[in-house]
Amino acid sequence: MTLYSNIIGKGKPFIILHGFLGMGDNWKTLAKQFSESNFEIHLVDQRNHGRSFHSDAFDYELIAEDLKIYCETNNLEDIILLGHSMGGKTAMLFASKYPELVNKLIVADISPRYYPVHHDAILEGLSQLDFSQIKTRGEADKALSNYVTDIGTRMFLLKNLYWVEKGQLGLRINLEVLKENVSEVGEALPIHAIFEKDTLFLRGDRSEYIAEADEALIHRHFPNSHIITISNTGHWLHAENPNEFYDAVINFVS
Repeated sequence: MTLYSNIIGKGKPFIILHGFLGMGDNWKTLAKQFSESNFEIHLVDQRNHGRSFHSDAFDYELIAEDLKIYCETNNLEDIILLGHSMGGKTAMLFASKYPELVNKLIVADISPRYYPVHHDAILEGLSQLDFSQIKTRGEADKALSNYVTDIGTRMFLLKNLYWVEKGQLGLRINLEVLKENVSEVGEALPIHAIFEKDTLFLRGDRSEYIAEADEALIHRHFPNSHIITISNTGHWLHAENPNEFYDAVINFVS
C-alpha cells in the first residue's frame, strides 16, 4: 500500500512529513510558497493519519519503510526531506537508513532523544467525541474543549474531522491504533543511526522539544548539522512564524 499525498508544483522533489495527529494538508500554505522556488512538494500523509491507509502496526521502522515505498513508486531520489515532530523522527530514521535517496534533511522541533508520552488529554478528548450526538464542528470543538483548553491545538486536531456520509461526522485518524501505540511516537533514534549530509534543525524559542542538552546528541547523529531558533514560536513553529520558518528553509535548500 502506498501513502496518500498532495503534490504541488514542479521541480526538485521535496517531501514534507507532518506531526502526530496531523496530516499533509496542515502544510499547504508553506508548500505553495516552497513550490514557487522550483520544488515539487509532496505533502505526504503517514500511515493511520489523513487519507493514508489504516494499519494495526505503527512504529518508526514501518513508517520509514512506507516512505521508501512511496519514493520508489514515484521515482523520487535526491530529495529534500522535511519532517515536523513525529514526522521529524521519521525523517531522521529514513535519512540514516537511505542516505542515497536524501540530498538535504530538515528537522522541525524534535531531537533524536526519547520523549515520554504527553498526549494523554488530547487522546482522551478525541476518544470522547460521540458522533452519534455531535453533528457540527462547533459541537465537536465544545466537547473537545473540556480536555484541550488551547484553541490553536483544538483547531489543529479538528482538521481531522470529515463527513463520513451526509450528516455523519468522523475522524480521519486511526484513533484506536494511535492510542495503543502512542509510546512509539516518543521513541529515540537508534544509537547507530547516522546521516552525514547537510542537515538543518529548527526549534521554537518557546518550545522545550530541542533543549541545549540535546545539541551534542544531534551532532553525534548528524555531524553536518546546524540548529536555528525561530523567534516567537512554540512547537508549531511553522504555523506560528511562517515567514521566518520559510526563510530559514529556503536559505538552507537554495
